[in-house]
Amino acid sequence: MSSVQSIPSGLSSPVVEAAVAQAVDALRGRRIAVLTGAGVSTDSGIPDYRGEGAPVRTPMTFQQFLSSADYRKRYWAGSHLGWKTFVAAGPNAGHRAIAQLESAGIAGGVITQNVDGLHLQAGSQRVVDLHGSLDRVRCLTCGQYYARDAVAERLAAANPWLETPEAIELSPDGDVQIADVASFVTPDCSVCGGILKPDVVFFGEFVPREKFDEASALMHRADALLVAGSSLVVNSGIRLLEQAHRRRLPVVIVNRGPTKGDARAAVKIDAGTSETLVALAERLRT
Repeated sequence: MSSVQSIPSGLSSPVVEAAVAQAVDALRGRRIAVLTGAGVSTDSGIPDYRGEGAPVRTPMTFQQFLSSADYRKRYWAGSHLGWKTFVAAGPNAGHRAIAQLESAGIAGGVITQNVDGLHLQAGSQRVVDLHGSLDRVRCLTCGQYYARDAVAERLAAANPWLETPEAIELSPDGDVQIADVASFVTPDCSVCGGILKPDVVFFGEFVPREKFDEASALMHRADALLVAGSSLVVNSGIRLLEQAHRRRLPVVIVNRGPTKGDARAAVKIDAGTSETLVALAERLRT
């Protein structure tokens, strides 16, 4: 494996171009598995948790959500306020570049830690959403699934007093902070009356085994790993990186700021994901 080349952000374009060229050399002729994190969606208006300049966030844990109705009120009120803004986001050039790599037969698919569904909107066909998708809601008792838009309509009807402010501070998971939730009416399952939860992995919750197995299968068929917009702090991401490392696959990481996988990367490019992915896709497709 070649030595790591870390390119600090803010340097001249020719330096980043040199790193892109090195990444192309590492990836060309190989079938690529793509792993993405929140940094891929920042150019779509969805913030990340750990990127440069990101505010400190304390997301609700799965244990808190289950522990009391008050926590569920707080979550659903904030999630409901953020939903319209979150769902209005569209794919950016980075999402489209990844889809182009797949359509060209260069990438075997994308594994994402994001819950925004933007890879599918961009045209990616094989998407493993490790942490679920915010557009689905599931009953924790009977397993019934609901479309998020349908639940949002129920929430709006039950809470007409809750209006979306003109400017909200959206979180990476689509929710916002709201102080007074005492009178908020949370949704319940229309089948069994059970607790409803967006079909996403909360902090403190495990990635479903079948999802991780699907991601591992995609990794098994790959000859290289391209990580984009992830600090690799979350356990699911670092486990996939370990699979690549054990098989001595070349790893290219594109992320602003350090990641937990930098020491194992053939190339680390500290730059924006959208422009870098576009450059990689253009070169790898020629």
